[in-house]
Formats: sequence, structure tokens, C-alpha cells
Amino acid sequence: MKYLIVLILIMQTLFGAKVTYEKWESGKSFSEYLSSRNISTALLNSISEEDQTFLSDVRSNSRYYEAKDANGTLLHALIPIGKEMQIHLYRQDGGYGFDIIPIEYKENDYYGKVDIKSNPYMDTIEAVNQHNVAKRVGQALKGVVNTKKFHPGDEIDFIYNQRTRLGKLSQMPNIKVIRVVMGDKEQFIYVDEDGDGYDDTQKSISYQVTGKKKIVYTRRVPASKQEAVFGMPLHKARVTSSFSYRRWHPVLRRYRPHQGTDFGARKGTPLLAVNDGKIIDAGWRAGYGNTVKLQHTGGYVSLYAHLSKIRAKAGQYVKKGQIIGYSGNTGVSTGPHLHFGLMKYGRWIDPMKVLRKESTVATVLKKFTKYEDVTSTKYKKVEIRGVQKYKKALLAHKDQNTSSYRWGITQLQSVYLNDREKFINDAQK
Repeated sequence: MKYLIVLILIMQTLFGAKVTYEKWESGKSFSEYLSSRNISTALLNSISEEDQTFLSDVRSNSRYYEAKDANGTLLHALIPIGKEMQIHLYRQDGGYGFDIIPIEYKENDYYGKVDIKSNPYMDTIEAVNQHNVAKRVGQALKGVVNTKKFHPGDEIDFIYNQRTRLGKLSQMPNIKVIRVVMGDKEQFIYVDEDGDGYDDTQKSISYQVTGKKKIVYTRRVPASKQEAVFGMPLHKARVTSSFSYRRWHPVLRRYRPHQGTDFGARKGTPLLAVNDGKIIDAGWRAGYGNTVKLQHTGGYVSLYAHLSKIRAKAGQYVKKGQIIGYSGNTGVSTGPHLHFGLMKYGRWIDPMKVLRKESTVATVLKKFTKYEDVTSTKYKKVEIRGVQKYKKALLAHKDQNTSSYRWGITQLQSVYLNDREKFINDAQK
């Protein structure tokens, strides 16, 4: 069954429903949110163990939508739990329903045209009514164009890509190409995926070349020097599912965030502490089954899930490489494996960007390699992706004397909510 909601930004109404764009209060739990909306916290009992693990992923100060009737009763809420997924809370006969569904963005290219009056930043804001676009334009111009030499009558026009969610900007824009006219001089700035501008369609990529002769040696390293070095959580690691903001869940048969890395492992495979730390949790935890969590220095917390047996206790201090449990198939799982998660300052990150290839018992001896020859840096040219296409589009807008796309306060967006699988923006059909 599909529910049709026409979402209009703050202070607009339709069919007696008022839609607002709210900010999640710092430190508020999901159960506190339910209570604040006069929803029985008994709803939590209907949420699967796997989905309950995502309730704490609502970030402080994140923006979410609510639709209420004329009496102030909540009809729908869409609450992000990351870049790609959101909680859908909806009123139904007998109470409320709960689901986690993908965030569907509308993604388009837009054109901006700026007549210089005072400076590029302020004039861009005036032209497109969007601060983030002005920031990105400034980033692309930096180091390529001396913006202090702009004079009234000069102009800038550009193409940028922008994601929107229900008519409001979502995430930062990506500038693609900029045309600068200063007096009688015309210049094109080509922008890469990092937002940096170049005066050529190609950019230089540096790479290092070292001499062939090397020296391998060992020396004693203080323990404090090893604190930032993470090993692997098991020997002969084999990744079976990577970190993802949006993955099709093999058991639940729907999209869910996958906030960690799955390693294939037979039941009973020893699991190793990836670094020195303190056990802050050891026991059964919702969809994770038998779970162990370690607190490390530097704001890191590691999580081991679906264990067959736990070999650690809360409050215990462990060394890097120490066995803390054994892989299994407990909780919501399709087979024996390790789900390994890693948080930094309260946010899930991709573990594979931190873990090293080997994990052994901590030692004060460490092997080092150094080269006798001085490392030299060389450069090669690579084409910036898509610049020719965007330059052609920019020139077409120039020839047609197109006006800037100006972001307004209210933009009507019709959306459909599928109660099981997807959330589709009507304009994308």
C-alpha cells in the first residue's frame, strides 16, 4: 500500500496537514522523541533487533521532516540515519508503523550567472541565493584567478551539480566548469571531483619514485607509538561485504546501512583485538547477537558481532592481538562470519581505511624499511572527468542568455512512500 504525501516547506498546508523541517536535538534518544510526540514507546517492541541497532544513529542537529494534521497529531516523519537511509514513522490504524527506507535524492545540473558588483562571493549569493554554491565557486577560483582584480562589469558563469531532497538542497554542490570574463579577457576554469579549479582540462598528478636499494632494520618502539596502528581482527582476513551507507540486506530483504565490514570465517575462528583497549560491552545485543565492544585511544571504538563465544568481560583491558572471542552465527546472520564495526568520535567509519593487513600480539620491536636514495617526485597529466561536456553546456546557456537558477524558499515536491521498500520522488519518474 502506498501513502501519498505532498510535502511543502514550513508554514504551507494541504489537506489539513502541515509539514515542517525540524532539527534533532543534541542528545535526544529515539524513545524520547516518541514520547515527545505522544507515541507509546511500546512501538520499540515491534522494531526488529537488527533495526534497533540503527536507532542511535540519528545525528544531533540533523534535519528531518514531519507532517501533522490540524490537531497536531504526527502523520509521518522522515528521519535520516546517514547519507542514504532514513527512518519512516507513519500513523496507521491502531497506532504507528516503523520502517527504514532509502533516501531518494533528485540530482540535476544547474546554471549560475553572476554580474560582478562588489566581490564574487557576495555577488554569487545574490545571483543564486545559496551560500554553499558561493563557497564552492570561491574554492574553484582560488589559486587560478586573482579575485582582487575583479571590477564592476566583469562576470562569472558556471555549471554545478546539486542533490536535492524534497525541494531543499542536500549535501554540498559540485562545481563542474566556470567561465570568467575580466574586461576583454575570457578564461575557463575546469573543476575536479575535489572542488579544485584548473586552467587546463588536464591536471597534474604527482607520484613518487624511489631508488632500488633499501635497508630493513628493527628497533624498539615505545608502546605509545603503537596506539594509532590497528591490526586486522582475525588472521587470513577475507572480506565478504564492505562498508556501505545503503546495502540490500540478505535476511531482511530490504535496504539497510551496513556500518562495518563482514569477514568470512568458520565458526570458532579466533577474533583478535585490533588495538590495545578496554572492553566496554560484552554480551547479547539485538541483531548483533553475541557482541564485544572495545574503547581505544584517539576516540575509536571497535565492535565485534555475531560471535559464537565471548572471551572477554566488560571493564577488562586487552592488548592488541589478544583473543577476545570466536566467530559465529548469532543474531541476524546468514552464516558464520564476523561483522566488524569501527567508530571514531561516535560516528561509524569504513574500517578498511584504518586496519592494517596483519594483526599480531603487540610487541615493542618493530620492523622498518628505509631507502638510501632520495625519493623523487614526478608528475603526469590526467583529464578532468566530464569537463568537455560541461563546457559545451555552459556555452549553450551563454548563447541562450539563460538566467541563473535561483533557489527559493518554497518548492512543491510530491513524493510517494512505499511502506516496505522505497521512497520515490515524483519528479524522478
